[in-house]
Amino acid sequence: MHIVPVASGKGGVGKSLVSANLAIALAQAGKRVVLADLDLGGSNLHLILGVRAAGASLGSFLSDKATDFRSVIQTTDVPNLSFIPGDAEIPGLANLPSSQKRMLTRRLGALEADFLILDLGAGTGRNILDFFLLSGGGIVVTTPTPTATVNAYLFLKNVMFRILHSTVGRKGPGADFLNELMRDKTKLQSVYLPDIVKKLRARAPEAATEYEQRISRFRPRVIMNMIEDPKDAEKVNRLRRSTQQYLDIDLLHLGIMYRDDLQDTALGARIPIVRYKPQSILSQAIYRIAEKVVQLSAEEDSRPLDLEAIDDSFDAAEMEAEADFETKLNYIEELLQSGALSHGDLIETIKSQHFEITQLKKQNNLYKAKLVRAMQAGFQG
Repeated sequence: MHIVPVASGKGGVGKSLVSANLAIALAQAGKRVVLADLDLGGSNLHLILGVRAAGASLGSFLSDKATDFRSVIQTTDVPNLSFIPGDAEIPGLANLPSSQKRMLTRRLGALEADFLILDLGAGTGRNILDFFLLSGGGIVVTTPTPTATVNAYLFLKNVMFRILHSTVGRKGPGADFLNELMRDKTKLQSVYLPDIVKKLRARAPEAATEYEQRISRFRPRVIMNMIEDPKDAEKVNRLRRSTQQYLDIDLLHLGIMYRDDLQDTALGARIPIVRYKPQSILSQAIYRIAEKVVQLSAEEDSRPLDLEAIDDSFDAAEMEAEADFETKLNYIEELLQSGALSHGDLIETIKSQHFEITQLKKQNNLYKAKLVRAMQAGFQG
């Protein structure tokens, strides 16, 4: 079974949209899929998936020892797809104790499926990081906005420190070194992990070797969502360069997804976009990502990815952005020629997009000073 955690540094970037529709796309491809809502304390994946949150859930399983885990797994009307609902109405679920987290991890790991998709909460809580690290190929969803990109970097930075903490343990020279480092908040803002690992090796060589072995198997993936034009797809390159230089890891690009008003309509109807309109540009992007996930799972079983494959993934994403943008323009032109879209409708569409762009520019200006400080502290060392 291949575990695919889906996370984000901040909310509102489409993480649950990716989780639900990716699970459906994989199931439609004939894979046995289990989709689990692990956004504990804020579960709403059932709304995007279009199923009723009825019966047992992770909340009832974790709070009631009499609840059988098998009763939590719901069948759906999508062949090959099962769903494990969370439960936002039970307080305290977001802060699972270690014993419950280990028990839940064992239960999830024992499922019989080809893919287990984990929709995680947004942010960098310890449980979120630990569930993300159940796989070496978790997905980080972000958008082209500066705040989302910075938060994606900070999420990965926290993931790397979580690996570091779990490697050195609670006692010994490695733990002492890390505790000293953590007390100096100024240095933590300008993290350069290769330097930290070098110092760790001088204090605890075995821990440093184990850490390097662990990150050699860690290859997170990124999806750039809500892009407006092909140039937005290039903004992920800064995230990639930062993770390479300062965290000593490389990202694999799974693809881009354009902002699509149809998603709002689909959500209102409680129908996942790949079922509401499978031929839409957004749905086709999800199907492309699903194909890559299947291909990568097969390659993981045979050999590790090399740098050339990673570079190719970024080149492919930029070409996909160009192709999807051209498809969008052709679709609008067809609507105009057929009369389905009047010139008035087109003008309103352009006005709406202009307004959105203006709002984004205002947001960018608002965060500019803060962003520059964050970049200098987090990226320049």
